[in-house]
Amino acid sequence: MENRKAGSTLPWEEFRKTLPEKIQGDEEVVRRIWEEVDYLPWLFIWHVLVSF
Repeated sequence: MENRKAGSTLPWEEFRKTLPEKIQGDEEVVRRIWEEVDYLPWLFIWHVLVSF
């Protein structure tokens, strides 16, 4: 099993490899948004486990 930080389903480093071309613009902004969006499935699952 891979070691991933809590709250991450697909780390940025792995996701970046799947992108077809170079990011135009600020890659840090794209990375930050990806990490915020990537957190949501983990948060949902955690909430379901704790709530029920």
